[in-house]
Amino acid sequence: MRVLIRAVGMVSVVLVCGLAAMMGSPLSAGGQGGAVQAVDTLPDSPMTYGAITATFGRDGSFSMAGQGWPPFKGTWTALKDTLELTTTGGEKGCEGPGSYLFRRDGVRLILSLKSDSCGTRSLILDGSTWVPAGTPVVNPERRITRAPGGARGALPPATSSAGSWPSFRGVEASGLARNQNLPDTWDVASGEHILWRAAVPGLAHSSPVVWGNRVFVTTAISSDPKATFRKGLYGDGDASKDRSRQRWVVMALDKLTGKPLWERTAFEGEPLNKRHIKSTYASASPATDGRIVVASFGSQGVVAYDVNGMLRWKVDIGRIDLGAYDLPSVEWGPASSPIIWKDLVILQVDTQADSFLLALNAATGETVWKTERDELPSWGTPTVAETTAGAVLVTNASKFIRGYDPRTGKELWRLGGSSKITAPTPISTGDLLIIASGRGPERPIFVVKPAASGDLTLGAGKTNSDSVVWSKTGRGSYMPTPLALDGLLYVLGNNGVFDAYKIATGEEVYRQRLPVIGSGYSASPVAADGKIYLSSEDGDMLVVSAGPTFKVLATSTMGESLMATPALSEGVMYIRGLNTLFAIGNKAR
Repeated sequence: MRVLIRAVGMVSVVLVCGLAAMMGSPLSAGGQGGAVQAVDTLPDSPMTYGAITATFGRDGSFSMAGQGWPPFKGTWTALKDTLELTTTGGEKGCEGPGSYLFRRDGVRLILSLKSDSCGTRSLILDGSTWVPAGTPVVNPERRITRAPGGARGALPPATSSAGSWPSFRGVEASGLARNQNLPDTWDVASGEHILWRAAVPGLAHSSPVVWGNRVFVTTAISSDPKATFRKGLYGDGDASKDRSRQRWVVMALDKLTGKPLWERTAFEGEPLNKRHIKSTYASASPATDGRIVVASFGSQGVVAYDVNGMLRWKVDIGRIDLGAYDLPSVEWGPASSPIIWKDLVILQVDTQADSFLLALNAATGETVWKTERDELPSWGTPTVAETTAGAVLVTNASKFIRGYDPRTGKELWRLGGSSKITAPTPISTGDLLIIASGRGPERPIFVVKPAASGDLTLGAGKTNSDSVVWSKTGRGSYMPTPLALDGLLYVLGNNGVFDAYKIATGEEVYRQRLPVIGSGYSASPVAADGKIYLSSEDGDMLVVSAGPTFKVLATSTMGESLMATPALSEGVMYIRGLNTLFAIGNKAR
């Protein structure tokens, strides 16, 4: 999520407030216009922060570099409590000075922005904590605490699962529904094929879920009426400045009319984590099994209500710090959604500090198992695929794609070669597992046999093995989850490039740029009755014919930004816009 920039120009950086005191005696520097005087009071051993290393040489030289970042090189001088750096590096606009306040915490140096016109430099230094290279990382102990709700007794019995769309992208995240008979076009202004519309307050990218006669949605309602997010195709990795007080809400609506059935405030207060400028404080979709509905609000906690709106339990999983893998101060917030499998609520929690899978008792919220993972932050939702080899819990993450036994959390296999940022959810079809991610340079697609075991990582130059049916690089999607339908795999890029491949072999069937691009695509495709529905961030819904020939059948405009993935249930498509939940279908059902 970052545009890499070539180094240009000379940069003067000022670090203010007591660096000399932290390092020992007062520091000296060369005179005006003179050569830099060697100073031996700054340690010349490397200091690290994330994937960045900085060195203050005894001869006055300075360097700062990290993989994927423009290098900064030059000299440093010190006057009293001010450290001045003159360097080459950074983009246009980095020629001016930058100032940072800092404080000492043992061997750690903590910087915070005072003023800096250089975006790359301030992104690295603001909020950074530097330690001597090789310093062991000690993560604080994570405490998971449960609080029972007011409701007691047995959960209400689940109605039939027919027509349900129980979690993100439906059953096993497939995105598929049969016999829907949906219209190809609709008109929000005239009301044509709009069965109902319901206002949903707040900001949220979470998708609606459906069971029985209820539609469930979540949202985060800010105390700041101007709180927003930034849609579009861009490489900025900034966190939102929005730290306003929020109400995290779970809502149930009548499936046939859109009328509110109940609304509950799960949490209220200031956010405990930041969010990406394109994200919200309610980006994870809820999940239901017809008895309870579970919502994860990241650092605020996980909450479960029964389908009648009675609080059953809350679980505090601690602060969830997710962001740039190579720059820990850049925080983006969580988005992985909970899933419910049998009597377990399963969560994938991959953070900057510690990473783990967590299975909770659906009825009580008690921990059933917890599996630690050595992982970078990730945003994909886990999937339990029911295969001939048994149930496999599949997770998409940067270091490894992994398969687990969902009953116990035991790892079954792992596969390396993924992107450093992973968001799409694993899917399954025809006894094959499909996992993709879209950050360069890897951008892989993997098709894996579920009965695999051990380390499946492919050797250099290899694209398949006994366990990996095929793989590709450079073709994975960044945000949208792929779609498997009738032997073809459809992959939607954020930039509107739409691919189709044969699932059995990986052969490309077509690669097309959609006629509507605009701000791009973040929502995942869904499909019914030979038609694929693609939601654009600008609010356009494209209907594309499934099959080997690319054909756009229709385009309808919702009038609101579309970031959430639609839900399909019994002849109705539930589309969440920026402010509205729409029910789309034929009048006679």
